[in-house]
Amino acid sequence: EEKCSNLTCGANGSLADVDEACLMEEDYLKTLMGPRRSSMFFPVCLTYMVIFVVGVVGNLLTCSVIARNKMMWTPTNYYLFSLAVSDLLVLLLGMPLELYELWQNYPFLLGSGGCYFKTFLFETVCLASILNVTALSMERYIAVVHPLAKVRVTRTHAQRVILVVWGVSVLCALPNTSLHGIQVLRRPCSSAIGNFSMEIPDSAICTLLKPRWMYNLTIQVTTLLFFVLPMLTITAFYMLIGLRLRREKMQQALEAKSELGQQKARRQQVTKMLFILVVVFAICWAPFHTDRLMWSFISDWTANHHEIFQYVHIISGVLFYISSAVNPILYNLMSTRFREMFKEVM
Repeated sequence: EEKCSNLTCGANGSLADVDEACLMEEDYLKTLMGPRRSSMFFPVCLTYMVIFVVGVVGNLLTCSVIARNKMMWTPTNYYLFSLAVSDLLVLLLGMPLELYELWQNYPFLLGSGGCYFKTFLFETVCLASILNVTALSMERYIAVVHPLAKVRVTRTHAQRVILVVWGVSVLCALPNTSLHGIQVLRRPCSSAIGNFSMEIPDSAICTLLKPRWMYNLTIQVTTLLFFVLPMLTITAFYMLIGLRLRREKMQQALEAKSELGQQKARRQQVTKMLFILVVVFAICWAPFHTDRLMWSFISDWTANHHEIFQYVHIISGVLFYISSAVNPILYNLMSTRFREMFKEVM
């Protein structure tokens, strides 16, 4: 009674009775904000749960394998460890928040702090993931194309780069985070004393509060600096790496039994694994950025826009979480050393 009678005004301007008020408020919210629960909740939930189990187990194994074996303490594996930590944050903290919102679109019960945390978490791990992959690709480029400069790609150097990656990610996540907050609808009412409006606490959602142009600019700049340019840079790195490996392959037949030939074979295996990782990363993250750009560019939404956006949002979400679960599978399939270490830990 306290929840409803203080929030809803009746058709004649006076407070309605409790049952009628609750019904009217629910219909009012459904008209403005849609149903509380997404119609796609159950299929998406089942998909997310499979991704969650595979991703958490796989990334924990990756972290354990790298942390427990000194022979795995290489610059490349340090970046893979950092990437696994980013993926674990997404799966353990981000996925439950998104499932909660699919289960109950409104109200958002975690308050302003929860809204800021959710936005900041997703933004930070998004930026950290692409920067980790870019740093990893640069390390591979130096190791393969400029092997004489490999002395500079030390474990200490990798640790410093990883700290910079996370520091930049945290700082660059703040602008988008600051644009969001809790929004509560107000319902217009009229009575004998005049017109007024009442807040509807059940309508609280975590959404954009600042002017739309600020969000659009932030998203477009972020997509350019933290997806388009890094992917172009990574593509250039792997094209140069591919040319170098092609030349080495011609010599490998003569050196196959030598120690140098074995080192080159291992290096090629690692490079191929990381190349596949980058390709999968690009495929999984492209819909995510498409989703954000679509939301930022469309100003006049139609029913068709909303329907298309709903499917793009769901597909981008599924691929987003798949990208956090697929890396350990790639390591196991393409790296003999990782496969052996996984078996030992398990």
